[in-house]
Amino acid sequence: MANVITDQKVKEYFLTGTRKITKVIPCNDYILTLEFDNGEIKTFDMSDKLYGVFEILKDLDKFREVFIDEHGNIAWDKDKTVESKNVWNNRIDICKDSLFMASTPVAR
Repeated sequence: MANVITDQKVKEYFLTGTRKITKVIPCNDYILTLEFDNGEIKTFDMSDKLYGVFEILKDLDKFREVFIDEHGNIAWDKDKTVESKNVWNNRIDICKDSLFMASTPVAR
């Protein structure tokens, strides 16, 4: 079941302050493990999102190239030989706020 971001969830998130991603780990099953600045660890399943702009990530090697960009979002450069600061459409990213709200907490 997809994790739905409701208006209430958005309101609560922004009332308590935004989170920063401190670490991202790609897994072989198109799941990202995300660590946030408040110590929470969550997973974000991308397996059902690999179409459109994200279709390039079906290649697991490309999926594993995920990084945290200068804005704190997770991102991938489509072509690693192209400077994404100069060619804006070379980068795919997902907002850190959306990731925090749509990801699933990891039980400890």
